[in-house]
Amino acid sequence: MNSLSRNLSCSIRSSMHTNCLKHLHYQQQQWRGIRVKVLNGNLERALTFLQRKMQSSGIERLIKREQTHHIKNSEKRVLARKNLERKIRSQDLARKLKAILIKKVRGL
Repeated sequence: MNSLSRNLSCSIRSSMHTNCLKHLHYQQQQWRGIRVKVLNGNLERALTFLQRKMQSSGIERLIKREQTHHIKNSEKRVLARKNLERKIRSQDLARKLKAILIKKVRGL
């Protein structure tokens, strides 16, 4: 009942609209779960299947992002370099696709 009243109070208040959406999104993330069946008592296979499901759904990234332990400076540099490389690769791909689309539109 308490969560229902919170949801209703969020929908009534228009000034807190974005905060309400974040709250509802968090609840949806919390309710969403991954279930894996253990067939014939094969727990190892079920665990590997669970790990694959977690990677594909993005839960693993959310868990890593929420970690609050200390990150060494060397790890920060490595992560920053990887993010920069990913950004550059994405920009290059976007540039190539744009050039291809322009050629296609112009009929070249």
